[in-house]
Amino acid sequence: MVKLLIRYAWVALALLTVACVQLSGASYTVNHITTQVTLNTNTSASVVETFNVSVSNSSTSQYTSDRTALNLTLSKWQSIIGPSLTQHIINPKSGVYSFRLLPGPLLNLPDGSQQAVITILYDVSNVTKINQTAPRTFVYSFNPDVFNYEHELSGEVLTANSTLTMILPKLARITNIFPIPDYPTTLIASNNVTTVSWFYQEPLSKFTLTFVTQESVQDEVLAFFTAIYSFLGVFTYIIIIAAILLFILYTYFKMDK
Repeated sequence: MVKLLIRYAWVALALLTVACVQLSGASYTVNHITTQVTLNTNTSASVVETFNVSVSNSSTSQYTSDRTALNLTLSKWQSIIGPSLTQHIINPKSGVYSFRLLPGPLLNLPDGSQQAVITILYDVSNVTKINQTAPRTFVYSFNPDVFNYEHELSGEVLTANSTLTMILPKLARITNIFPIPDYPTTLIASNNVTTVSWFYQEPLSKFTLTFVTQESVQDEVLAFFTAIYSFLGVFTYIIIIAAILLFILYTYFKMDK
């Protein structure tokens, strides 16, 4: 009986060893992470994170199988690829919405290796704070608390092999920024610079980004009627039509006199 148990134990140990060898052969390496944050004038942001991943030959079939399983969650993909595969812009109050995870196909490189691009898309609210300083003039301040990068002794830093890009609203003018972007290398406060980037190892603990937008008269009028419509609904059209009719009648009777 003892010999039988020992035999079963050796069989189990052998199976476990084979399984460990197979698992060790599975390899995924995240080569680069690009986080692109498009800041909107309504204080939200649209985020696109792109992960360039190298896949070992022993993992190609498993990756292909996992890619076709469209119901896999982010946490499941994290267990497959590694902890670096996660959102890096997270709002602690509102959270992330419109989340989509798109694992791309395997690509064969000239050196015989294989890579895949995994894209994560989502939206975040309250990424910036807004303050109106003059008629049609708005000052936006980025909320650094939404960052979710690595923490070191000096604070939060941009992860190795990572790029962070901020895209500002059209015609926005940067008034304050820290750290100085790696791109463009010379930052001039003007309406021409609306895309700025930082490369890996940049400190983010004291991240600052402030920009100003100037709203046109047309946008101001549109925003006014949009606010009225959100409050009154379809009655807004009735009020506008009534106002136009009163104006026409007033003009007609005034000319008739």
